[in-house]
Amino acid sequence: MEQIKLEASVRNRIGKKVRLLRRDGKLPAVIYGKALKEPIPITMDLAVTSKVMREASASSLFLIDLDGTEHNALIRDFQIDVIRGDLQHVDFLAVSLTETVRASVTVIVEGESPIIESEGGLLVTGVEQIEVESLPQNLPEHFRVDVSVLENFGDALYVRDLAIPADVTVLTDLDELLVVATAPTLEVIEDVVPEDELAEGEELAEGEEAPEEGEAAEGGSGEGDQEAQE
Repeated sequence: MEQIKLEASVRNRIGKKVRLLRRDGKLPAVIYGKALKEPIPITMDLAVTSKVMREASASSLFLIDLDGTEHNALIRDFQIDVIRGDLQHVDFLAVSLTETVRASVTVIVEGESPIIESEGGLLVTGVEQIEVESLPQNLPEHFRVDVSVLENFGDALYVRDLAIPADVTVLTDLDELLVVATAPTLEVIEDVVPEDELAEGEELAEGEEAPEEGEAAEGGSGEGDQEAQE
């Protein structure tokens, strides 16, 4: 992995005063880690850092030149203004190139599934970040998964199907789903019986008692005949 070099200076302004830095085109940040005695507030060029951050990932390795002293670092957190979309702050973790670190690596889905292209359906994705452990300089920038091998509905790719470098240990469950080809779903429309038809049905059900009434009437007629005979 190629290191991304950024220049920084120790920052004296803290708290609410950092707003003045942003007006001057500076980005407030902090670098920390066990190799440092304590977190160091720093400032960086806002435009340069913003451009680099758009192309970086959580596993990108940075070389921070802090007033002549270089620190290898990873991004651990950052804040963005939700309205303007401007980068507001970055947290860097200073790391040693001789000690392993953990990081999340993005999974990039590429290619086209033959069955989806010919029959429709959907590609349903699973996990999008894979947690790994390795030396900082060996961290993958990303993992690529090619869906062109999904030729039938139900075909799927899992974490175990990724090409993992020998010097990288995957911490995510190898049976976690990455992507699966699913068949198109059919919309089932239920027949709805109109209320007036239901009412007619109820009348017919009541009408079925009519023969019983007729039998009762016939019985009454018989009793009348018997009385007449008597």
